[in-house]
Amino acid sequence: MNRKLRMGMVGGGRGAFIGAVHRMAANLDGKIELVAGCFSSKPEKSKQSGDDLFLDHSRVYTSYEEMAQHEASLPEDQRIDFVSIVAGNNLHFPVAKTFLEAGFHVICEKPVALSLEEALQLRDVVEKTGKVFVLMHNYTGYPMVKEARQMVKAGKLGKIMKVVAEYPQDHALAAAKDGRDSKQWKSEAANLGVSNCIGDIGSHTENLARYITGQKIKEVAADVNSFLPDRPLDDDGAILVRYESGTRGVFHASQVSMGEENNLNIRVYGSDASLEWHQEHPNELILKYHDRPREIWRRGNRYNGEVAEHATRLPAGHPEGFIVAFANIYLAAVQAMSDAAAGCYPRPEGYDFPNIHDGVEGMSFIEAVIHSSKENSAWKPV
Repeated sequence: MNRKLRMGMVGGGRGAFIGAVHRMAANLDGKIELVAGCFSSKPEKSKQSGDDLFLDHSRVYTSYEEMAQHEASLPEDQRIDFVSIVAGNNLHFPVAKTFLEAGFHVICEKPVALSLEEALQLRDVVEKTGKVFVLMHNYTGYPMVKEARQMVKAGKLGKIMKVVAEYPQDHALAAAKDGRDSKQWKSEAANLGVSNCIGDIGSHTENLARYITGQKIKEVAADVNSFLPDRPLDDDGAILVRYESGTRGVFHASQVSMGEENNLNIRVYGSDASLEWHQEHPNELILKYHDRPREIWRRGNRYNGEVAEHATRLPAGHPEGFIVAFANIYLAAVQAMSDAAAGCYPRPEGYDFPNIHDGVEGMSFIEAVIHSSKENSAWKPV
């Protein structure tokens, strides 16, 4: 494609952390231009956010329905090519459905929907429309996560026997101690679906493990808790995992782990070797053996594989991080959308970004975990 893709955004107005991250990431490679948006359910805030971003007032909308309808009515060389959805969880399904049916590609924050039922409905819409759908599980964008995946695919670890993934942070506990959360929490809880912690950060453990190992979960047994008072939903959970292959897993997610920032990490244990990766130190991948010293693989070096190299922008020793991981997913989405414009979407080999099927798997995992915990940690199928 010989032009920038035109991007619209729903959500992500003034003061929104994740919306700003998406805009920075989309802009990083110079292949995308933000031209329109409905940045808030509050019309005045949406307009102010559009002013902050120097957008044409006629392309700043007061509702996502208005945005989809008006953008679809514009000439093909003016309308948006895709929408990025960074609104609340309760809006992911209706906004994505609306824009897909209006003829636009979609990039959507996770989780894909509030329920497995909605996720399955959206999968049908994606398949019917044939549009590109990207689910923003951003941690799959890190080069050394991609290197880990290639190592597993190549058999470097041998037979995978166990996966341990965890995501501890102190977000909820720190907010409670600072007096920042109570009323806001209660107003948002109805919009989160069946889970808070598992649906938010716990879903990253499942997705990261599946992306690296390629294995499908058979069933889970979970203990999910709410430690803070007046919480309608969970802030902590531990999950045992059985994979279809016989591999076993242990997942842990917590928003009451005092002193932890965003310590997502994963260990994959094989019969010949194991690997370890930490999100707070994303440029390193550790390989461990029984009969020789550990290896530390670092991003940006010649020994990295082709996939990791393709996702690397800076020379070795110049750290890349969080926003670049998002940008790698946007860049893969650009490839898919360019293929769609050229009439050759999808490619037989697929694309390196999470898609609607990952969204369905994620919602199935979340619901199974919550059901298991409610039944005294009974094993539940995923």
